[in-house]
Amino acid sequence: MSVPGINVSNILKDHPELGLKLIAGENGLQNRIHSSEINRPGLSLTGFYESFAHDRIQIFGKGEWAYITSKEGEEMEKLAADFFHFHLNCIIFTHGNVPPHIFIEYCDRLNIPLLGSDVSTHKFITLISQILDRSLAPRTMRHGVLIEVFGIGILLSGKSGVGKSETALELIERGHRLVADDMVEIRRLSESYLIGTCSDLLRHHMEIRGLGILNIKDIFGIGSVRDHKLIELIIHLEEWTEEKEFDRTGLENRTEEVLGVNIPLIKLPVRPGRNIPIIVETAAMNQRLKKLGKNAAAEFSQKLNIYLQQGKVERNPPQN
Repeated sequence: MSVPGINVSNILKDHPELGLKLIAGENGLQNRIHSSEINRPGLSLTGFYESFAHDRIQIFGKGEWAYITSKEGEEMEKLAADFFHFHLNCIIFTHGNVPPHIFIEYCDRLNIPLLGSDVSTHKFITLISQILDRSLAPRTMRHGVLIEVFGIGILLSGKSGVGKSETALELIERGHRLVADDMVEIRRLSESYLIGTCSDLLRHHMEIRGLGILNIKDIFGIGSVRDHKLIELIIHLEEWTEEKEFDRTGLENRTEEVLGVNIPLIKLPVRPGRNIPIIVETAAMNQRLKKLGKNAAAEFSQKLNIYLQQGKVERNPPQN
């Protein structure tokens, strides 16, 4: 698991919706942002720096701008000296407000990117918080195929050659959608949600032994792919052997931990004659029912126990 950072230059160039423009501190554009939270330094500007979150992006809204522009002479010099005493990675002024000249001087001297935006503070904070949450989410890479089946994001895993891509290809032909093949990038956006996606290089492509690399979007159309999907189920494909027992009741409720999130897990035996795509479809529909609070295996077990208590079913039926 890794918690990546993001360069200030990426925020400036890749997100036009923020309306950012560089004012000063160009040599600091490679500064890394590691926190998805932002800070409005209103209280700190008055001289209280005890809990100053200097490692976050500093947002100067109307209030902060009005306060610092009310200072002049020695008061302004002391305010700036105290504020820039800390190691800062980025400062942003919203509402189109122009920073004081002394801020521009400090940012150029200390290589701190100073950016401006015409967007209102509230809207800007909402937008940049979403960007930082996505960019800085803990992430990992998993070998497998991520596919959307009846609205459920299913990660197909298993050894190389077990039939993951072939199963996914059959599901796509049946109207379901591919998210990622071979390498799935997984990000944790909250304490209980994992989002799977694919790299730009591999997006919409799939490798099928004997055919090579296929562009699924070109073959099946735009409706056969999507860029990302919430992962709600892992199906691990295993070669069937007589020595190994597989779940036959659905009462085990197995899970697999990924980035600290427990995802429901099904171990599915693969053998000639088994229609794996149909079984995956059924697993997806069953998972949808479980989300609605309906568990067929648990209900059957409860019903069976009632029958046993009432003597309607023999516990040890005679053998033929």
